[in-house]
Amino acid sequence: MSRAPSPEDAGSRLAAVRERIARAAERAGRDPAGVSLLAVSKTFPPEAVESFLAAGQRDFGESYIQEARDKIPAVGGDARWHFIGHLQTNKARYAARLFPVIHALDSLELASELNRRLVAEGRSVEAYVQVNVSGEDSKGGIGPGELPEFLDALAAYAAVIPVGLMTMPPFDPDPETARPHFRRLRELRDRSAPALKGLSMGMSGDYEVAVEEGATVVRVGTALFGGR
Repeated sequence: MSRAPSPEDAGSRLAAVRERIARAAERAGRDPAGVSLLAVSKTFPPEAVESFLAAGQRDFGESYIQEARDKIPAVGGDARWHFIGHLQTNKARYAARLFPVIHALDSLELASELNRRLVAEGRSVEAYVQVNVSGEDSKGGIGPGELPEFLDALAAYAAVIPVGLMTMPPFDPDPETARPHFRRLRELRDRSAPALKGLSMGMSGDYEVAVEEGATVVRVGTALFGGR
């Protein structure tokens, strides 16, 4: 695993990212309190998470089930865990036990298996439906035109509660290239799923643009934890 930042470094990095989120929200005429920071802790040890917990961060994102199975019990405390990677259906039983939030719901097959496992656990999860607004073959998610039908079918799985949409734009070092993709997701939500308030979009390189375009959750790893 990658090296853990010191508690002092964690606190200063957290403050810097939160300040940039606040400024981006203010530029867009938004209340900064409407944006949640999700600290992406994948590949970092429990000690790194604990440093950020001590600094006041509560929400953490993991992408690998095996890593999370070891890390989450080791951290304990009041961390709230989000699964943000591609979730294979055969790993749904672990996600159902470990995570209250899943950010990449991309098929009804996965929803069905999650629901079955969650009912057995007596739990439910909040889910962000992943939408491929860029049309890239390498990106997961349903097509924008599939969203209404997908949400209608998802209603059959009561333990999987949709709370928003999620997307990943094509990688580009210029954050402005992500803006139209973030805007498309917001417009799609407003047009096709206005009851869903959440928009999970934006990472370390482009989270300020995402906030300007309406993100309610930004998934930030490198800007907090450092390079992997």
